[in-house]
Amino acid sequence: MQARLGPDRTNALLLVAAMIALMWVTEVVDVVVDHNLDNYGIHPRDVDGLPEIFAAPFLHVGFGHLVSNTVPFAAMGAAIALGGLARVALVTLIVTVVSGLGTWLIAGANTVHLGASGVVFGYASYLVSRGIFTRRPFELAIGAIVVVVWGIGMLQGLLPQERISWQAHLFGAIGGVIAASMLAGRRDAGGSRGASG
Repeated sequence: MQARLGPDRTNALLLVAAMIALMWVTEVVDVVVDHNLDNYGIHPRDVDGLPEIFAAPFLHVGFGHLVSNTVPFAAMGAAIALGGLARVALVTLIVTVVSGLGTWLIAGANTVHLGASGVVFGYASYLVSRGIFTRRPFELAIGAIVVVVWGIGMLQGLLPQERISWQAHLFGAIGGVIAASMLAGRRDAGGSRGASG
């Protein structure tokens, strides 16, 4: 794989794979400890719990929840990873912070928010808006595929609904647009503008 993709893209894909592996290992441990890890999700407006913004994407309410996030996370994370390690790391960080802080600020009191769906929504909006910002044909095509495959589900996920962290979805999507705007002019590894960043 490294010979075909180059070391930077290989490492970026390995980072995506490592994040997914961490989600699965964490869920296995969570089952063993009677789901006590779920308490480390985001607690809105609890200042002491702000670091939970970074833990929440790796926690899930059961394996069904985890599976539903793993597939789009892997597919869209891999598409972003083709732009290199720094790109996928920065997009993930920006989306995680914006999604987490937004949820922390506006979600209902006495609730706990967890799961990678905020990052998934951020990945989706990043891939769509990236093409709009750069106007590169390949990136526009990737964005169009995201819209066709996940568009309706994504729009539904932005609407307020019970037992769904729509706040994480909404702010994750906002974070993806912010990331695309910030990174639109960034040069990929090697100093050349990549068509797949």
